[in-house]
Order: sequence, then structure tokens, then C-alpha cells
Amino acid sequence: MKLDVCGHAAYAYTGGKAYDAALPTVVLVHGALNDHSVWTLLARWLAHHGWGVLAVDLPGHGRSAGPPLASVEALADWLLALLDAAGARQAALAGHSMGSLIALEAAGRAPERVSHLALLGTACPMKVSAALLATARDEPLRAIDQVTAWSHSTLAAKPSFPGPGVWLHGAARALGRRMLVRQRGLNLFHHDFSLCDAYAGGLAAAARVACPATLILGERDQMTPPKAARELAQALRARVLTVPAGHSLMAEAPDAVLAALRSALAPAAVPTPAPAAATAAPPA
Repeated sequence: MKLDVCGHAAYAYTGGKAYDAALPTVVLVHGALNDHSVWTLLARWLAHHGWGVLAVDLPGHGRSAGPPLASVEALADWLLALLDAAGARQAALAGHSMGSLIALEAAGRAPERVSHLALLGTACPMKVSAALLATARDEPLRAIDQVTAWSHSTLAAKPSFPGPGVWLHGAARALGRRMLVRQRGLNLFHHDFSLCDAYAGGLAAAARVACPATLILGERDQMTPPKAARELAQALRARVLTVPAGHSLMAEAPDAVLAALRSALAPAAVPTPAPAAATAAPPA
């Protein structure tokens, strides 16, 4: 699905069904040097179970036109503009890694427009080591290989994603290289990781979030270890769900992540009224 957002064509994968703004909307936001394809399984399940799905390509990534934007804050504004372009008054937001920061900032900027917030593989702040930033700047292909290794907790996850036999490391490396060469004159790897490193507004945004929030974390994540999300979880009063995976949790543990996301997007539980006290019979 193509939309005009801020004067540029923006692409959103809709999960195999036409997007219907009359349905509850969920927006899936990818991380650094990724595109909508990391959400394929989740997007398809949601689209076939009552949701209008927009798994976006951020500006300058995948099939979306326009230059990559200069900050997480600018990307949050872009995300809200995408909701306007799609005709969605309100949406649930789910973001992975860099996408989690964008979703968080958008939920803080427009709390009335966000029904649920799910942050996957997140941390606050999401600092990037100076050594990795330097490698991303000077040797991006080497940096892609390093991040691929650090993002997966095993060499051969089973059943794997999108199906048995897929080489997760090779698929992740190919996606990163494809995003890198898409941009001419800009090192997209260094750009995206610099955005994560520079973003300092996470806790302030969390204080403005008004919807239920859930953190979905890989228990073996080396890029954003679960302990790095504790303060954010407290600020959001969020549920924290862990899955047996590293940072690339949607690929390593697809069924567990789907179950966690379904739980995160479920209607808020309505407290059951306490039973009325029994009335004692009047004395004879």
C-alpha cells in the first residue's frame, strides 16, 4: 500500500489483506537498517484476525521514498502523519529497536491517538558504543556482520523464520546490505545507529503515554539487554514479557513473539465487580 506522507510516497505492508481504516489499526515500525519484511508473520496474523495492518517502511528505507529523517522525533511526527494519510484516527503502535523509540515518542506526542504500545527489543537510553559507531561509519559491511552475530543468540534457530531451514544470519545480513546500498551518498547504517544513540527523550515521552504498554524483550539480547529497559518499564508502568531469543526476536522466536504481541494488543481487562454482600434474613 502506498500513501503520500509529507510529500513523499510511503510504503506499508498490509499483511495480505487490503487495509480497512474502519478496523482497529496496528502500525508496525522496524528498526535500524531494516524494512517492513521483519514483521511478515505478525502482520499476516493480525491482518487475518480483525486488524487493519500498516507495517511501514520508514523514509529512505525499503520501498518508501524521501530522505531518511534526521531524528527519532522527526520520525515520530512522520508516523503520526502516516496515520492521517491512512485515515486512522487511532492506532496501536508496535516498534522494534529503533522503531520502539519512534513508537514511544509518537505515543508521547499524541497520547490520545495511541490505543496500545508494544516495544520490542527496546532500551532507554539506547546508547551505541563509540567503537560500533566508528565501524559503522568506516566499515559498514563489517559492522553489519558484527551486529548480525550479536543480534542472534544461536547459529541455527528452530523452526526459524519464515520457515524451517532459513539461515537467519544470512537473511539478516542480506537485508542490511540491501538497505545500505539503497541510499547513495548516505551511510544508512551509521545514520540509523546515530539516531538511536542521540535520542534522549524516552523517559519524558513515557511520562505522557496514556495507553497500556508492554515490553517484549529477548532474554538473551546482547544489543538491548533486558536490564537496560527497567527504568522505561517503570516509567510506562508496563508489563514485561520475555522470549527465548536475542535482539532479532521476531525471527528467532516467531511463535513466542506473536503470542506476546497478541497479549499486548488484547483489550484491557475490565475489573470484575465484587459480588454483592449477602443480606441477612431479618430476625423472626
